[in-house]
Amino acid sequence: MPSPIISIKSINYIRRHLPIGFVMYHQPVLKNRRTVLERAEKFISDVYFTDCNLRGRLYGYSCPLESLASFLCPKRITFTEASKQNFAPYKVGDTFGPTWWTCWFKITLSIPESWRGKEVHLLWESDGEAMVWRDGQPVQGLTKDGEKTSYVLSDCLRDEDPHRVMLYVEMACNGLFGAGQGSMIAAPDPNRRFSVQRAELVVFNRDVRELLTDFEMLVDIVKELGEGEQRSYQALFTVNEMVNLCDPSDPSSFSEARSLAHSFFSQRNGESQHTVHAMGHCHIDSAWLWPYEETIRKCGRSWVTVIRLMEKNPEFVFTCSQAQQFQWVKSWYPGLFSEIQKYVKKGQFIPVGGTWVEMDGNLPSGESMVRQFLEGQRFFDQEFGIHCKEFWLPDTFGYSAQLPQIMQGCGITNFLTQKLSWNLVNTFPHNTFFWEGLDGSKVLTHFPPGNSYVMKGKIEDVMKTVKNNKDKGRANHSAALFGFGDGGGGPTQLMLDRLHRIKDSDGLPKVLISSPDQLFSLLHADSALLCTWTGELFLELHNGTYTTQAQIKQGNRQCESLLHDVEMASCLALCQDRTFEYPTEKLKQLWRLLLLNQFHDVIPGSCIEMVVEDALRYYEDIRSDGAALLHNACGALGSKGNAAGVFNSLPWERNEVIQIEDENIYVVTLLTTTSYLMLWYLWQYTREVQIEDVVYNSCDINKLPSIAPFVGFREAMADSSQGNQFVMFDDVPLYWDAWDVMDYHLQTRKPVQEVVHPVRVVSSGGLRGSVSFSLRISEKSIITQEIVMDAMCPYIKFNTEVKWAESHKFLKVEFPVRVHSSNATYEIQFGHLQRPTHRNTSWDWARFEVWGHKWTDLSEHNFGVALLNDCKYGYSVHKNTMTLSLLRAPKAPDANADMGTHHFTYAIMPHSGSFQDASVIQCAYNLNFPLRLIQCSPDIVPWSAFSINTEAVILETIKQAEDSKGTLVLRLYESHGSSVTATLSTSLPVREAWHCDLLEKQDPTRPACITSEGVTLNFSPFQIVSLLLVL
Repeated sequence: MPSPIISIKSINYIRRHLPIGFVMYHQPVLKNRRTVLERAEKFISDVYFTDCNLRGRLYGYSCPLESLASFLCPKRITFTEASKQNFAPYKVGDTFGPTWWTCWFKITLSIPESWRGKEVHLLWESDGEAMVWRDGQPVQGLTKDGEKTSYVLSDCLRDEDPHRVMLYVEMACNGLFGAGQGSMIAAPDPNRRFSVQRAELVVFNRDVRELLTDFEMLVDIVKELGEGEQRSYQALFTVNEMVNLCDPSDPSSFSEARSLAHSFFSQRNGESQHTVHAMGHCHIDSAWLWPYEETIRKCGRSWVTVIRLMEKNPEFVFTCSQAQQFQWVKSWYPGLFSEIQKYVKKGQFIPVGGTWVEMDGNLPSGESMVRQFLEGQRFFDQEFGIHCKEFWLPDTFGYSAQLPQIMQGCGITNFLTQKLSWNLVNTFPHNTFFWEGLDGSKVLTHFPPGNSYVMKGKIEDVMKTVKNNKDKGRANHSAALFGFGDGGGGPTQLMLDRLHRIKDSDGLPKVLISSPDQLFSLLHADSALLCTWTGELFLELHNGTYTTQAQIKQGNRQCESLLHDVEMASCLALCQDRTFEYPTEKLKQLWRLLLLNQFHDVIPGSCIEMVVEDALRYYEDIRSDGAALLHNACGALGSKGNAAGVFNSLPWERNEVIQIEDENIYVVTLLTTTSYLMLWYLWQYTREVQIEDVVYNSCDINKLPSIAPFVGFREAMADSSQGNQFVMFDDVPLYWDAWDVMDYHLQTRKPVQEVVHPVRVVSSGGLRGSVSFSLRISEKSIITQEIVMDAMCPYIKFNTEVKWAESHKFLKVEFPVRVHSSNATYEIQFGHLQRPTHRNTSWDWARFEVWGHKWTDLSEHNFGVALLNDCKYGYSVHKNTMTLSLLRAPKAPDANADMGTHHFTYAIMPHSGSFQDASVIQCAYNLNFPLRLIQCSPDIVPWSAFSINTEAVILETIKQAEDSKGTLVLRLYESHGSSVTATLSTSLPVREAWHCDLLEKQDPTRPACITSEGVTLNFSPFQIVSLLLVL
């Protein structure tokens, strides 16, 4: 095609902006755009012609270090300890390791006197992540992948500056993204070797760096604006004239070239131009492709570098989330933490998000989500005197429909994320909108249109921010988060220099170094035309994370249940015995461990094996310490004795069969009144459960052809179908192994049918009837299951053991039921929602694998079937088949993910009427919150602390108030999706009752109504209510 014609206007633009007195000595008309552009690119290339181009002049004089010595350590140790070690001489290029070790370097350097007036750097290029220590303090992060390869010793060397300096460099034997073997997300190579490729003193030519930045930005403008924009050609001919003006060997020529660039960038925009709010950012995964301990050092390296940038750039603003990471830095780097506090006061270092970690948005319970904000907001208030107004969660794998209400209850009105830009099927239609939650709560939500939280301040970034904005005309402000992230690193001076040049330049959006508060204030002020999205923000990707690393998910569910019980028992013990010490600090410690494991690459299972081991160890710590706390609290509740008793932490009657292991007998508790807490002597119960041959007369393996004989009414299994069918699928995603299960896996369904041990009756004729069997999945994997029916229990339990040693397989269990409905219901945090059972649209199809908590239900009028579980989160209900996802076997980033023996329970519950009327919600709680066996006196008086007069309201939490020892916090929610008035009755001596928010801040305008019957409360559908009860 013919070369484009260059307009007279472009040539005149160049002439107008040439330096005064400059005469064009060459032919002005160049018609070949490609050669002009590539000429400029080669002039600044770091690959081509570096012997004569501008890039080759970035560094001037150099000299070797006076001495360089090293010390290798398998552990992460403090500077004080490291500085006392014996260091041996190190030669640049020598290798060390292995992965996850630390190599400390001791450096002595002498700056030549002749470098007076020069900018002097320590140039350091290495494979690992490094931290420079000077005078016992961290001063600079060095990471080649993060474009930080030099430490500034002096901006302009003066006589009084130290010319002889000793430094230490702490180098982690891992890269910015861990040490994946062959690919970033592969399991780490445990034997990787590392080296330092370059370590020397250099003179840094700042004028060359500034001119290079001018060139880079102009070249990018040419590329990004393209041939259809006049401004692109103006940039092209400006940069061409700069090449003509600039002689790399003659620094005196630089000023004329820079003047030409300045004239270009100084042409201003119109008032209507879109404004990009640039915010420094450094997303640091609390654990992912590296262990928790390495994250502590990533925070130190990244944040100390941010402080250095703030010292030189007073306008620079940096946003930073995750209170846990601040706590780590406070403990490990107290001097750095003090500097951070100073810059928080200045408004440059801005804590955001208000949560303990950037948690997963799907799997944590509702109470866990509240505690994320409670711990996070309290930490930020105590350490910095601030309250976060925005929830900051850019990189999690979906967002619960209850988050808007939880946010509002924690004083948060704004939400920022970008992960839905990863949707595999459908493009989310908005970038700035109101998000309406399950109860009707709304928060202003912003997805940065650049679809990234690791921008570099380049032209491409700001242009994408404008072009991708799906709310043009409704919102004229957008965020751009710049800085290396995921593995840390953060912003660089180069990024700031880029943004400074284009803060208001014709043809580009305006760029403002800004803050979240400034952005959201402007968005709120001009929000009249914004749209509203109602319901969950479902990520159409990474839905394998509902199942991967089953032991982590089980640990989370069990520890949530345990801490729930510990808090309740401790509160009631405190009411019974005023000498009882409520374990405030220990509970905080355990909650923070649980919250840490809810980080969005840990509880989803998308982390390396080292992280899995840490997480499981933390769960064991919670179980061990939590059990001791529960034992102490229950001991304070009742008289000591040797009789068996139970602690019921749920607010309703429970009639259950339980087993006393040492006596090997079955008993049932009879709680005859609606009671919250009951200590009760265990009574024998004589009703028998018979296992009849008819149930299994057509079934000699695991499948259930019928469950009508168990439930006493209509058949629940579909015709010609059998329930409890185990099925295997091939599970090979496109790339993200631990994260993704693709829709095409459904085409590889294979029933598990090979019998190892046929069905046999384990027990019959007592309070519990059960049968067991074993199936072979493969040569390496076996399922053993006991199907249990208890007296008076409305559901059938399936106690399951799986010995699992598969590769890229997915195990599920199916129940094709005799129910027809276009929607299934799934429990989420503090409520439930419906999703389609059909695949009419691409939005429906993308939900082929979804998440839920303790139950899902498929109902038609007056009948339904619920599927309950005690530790699973992945579901699928397609047409009439209810499926629970059990185990996956990905090989990256953990090559041993889910290998081993697993124990879990699920249950099937047919019911008449609606699931609300059938108490499905209560039954799922019962399965997940077992009656706790305790020792008590045979003559103990049963005690019920709380009761509620409606099943629609769940009393979810009782805890001691954070700031008042004589006050209890009660958290309740409406679970049916109805408007209801409830009465909370209590036997405790309540003096006052107040409504409060989720952060336990009392609302002085809303005292709770106390009558002779109790506390009267009004609920709207799925509303969360928190109370302060003053005793």
